[in-house]
Amino acid sequence: MYNAYQQTQGEAAEKAMQRASHVASFIGHQPGKALFTGLYSIGASKPLTFEEYWRVPQYVEMKKFGMKGFLGDRPSVLWFDLVLTDFYASWKGKLIVEWPPPERSWWRRAHRNTMPVLAVLEESALFSVMPAWDELALKWEELRDLPASWEPALKEWRGIYYIFDTSDGKSYVGSAYGKSNLWGRWKEYAASGHGGNSLLRKRDPVHFRFTILQRVSPDMEAEDVIQLENKGRIGSTQVIRTDSTKTDCSTSTR
Repeated sequence: MYNAYQQTQGEAAEKAMQRASHVASFIGHQPGKALFTGLYSIGASKPLTFEEYWRVPQYVEMKKFGMKGFLGDRPSVLWFDLVLTDFYASWKGKLIVEWPPPERSWWRRAHRNTMPVLAVLEESALFSVMPAWDELALKWEELRDLPASWEPALKEWRGIYYIFDTSDGKSYVGSAYGKSNLWGRWKEYAASGHGGNSLLRKRDPVHFRFTILQRVSPDMEAEDVIQLENKGRIGSTQVIRTDSTKTDCSTSTR
């Protein structure tokens, strides 16, 4: 959704993007400050007519929130193929720069402006306060940059987690226990995308959503946690059948 928002621009920014190779993307943070969200490479572009523009699902969705978008005041707009790079990806939501006045000029040519670094935050400002355990719903890429302030709670929590694959509606139920509990298990998924499970290796983790089905006592025995896992698997529909793989902090469904 965010990328779609910046893939079409007004005429002035559109011409500037045609002459550029990258877009450094920021969000208005505070007066005179901008929060880094990523560096995007600019690929090919193609024109979209008014009708084609409003067939893009993301623009239709954003219109519900008040975005005016393309009004048909010119024959077409250019849609740019923007691809997020790995350049300082760990600084997403953490790097704050000074935005030169006037602030209403929301796009700038990098070589014509100086934007001093004001701060590099320890945690991403894009994360809110940690939700209640039964309200957590995280994408795979979010697991790779979990706030440090979440670590104590997730290390304390053991229980049954749920992975939903949005590409086909299938799901996976697992249990987390041991020294690092949910924190340790989810960091394994963050690192590999599959957590060592052979069938999950065949799936694209970009489509995964991670939630918690049940939180249990920190001192519950591993065998009892596994029993709860099996109950959760039976109660779920379209469960991905996986092989038996154990780690220090979880067991996969069998």
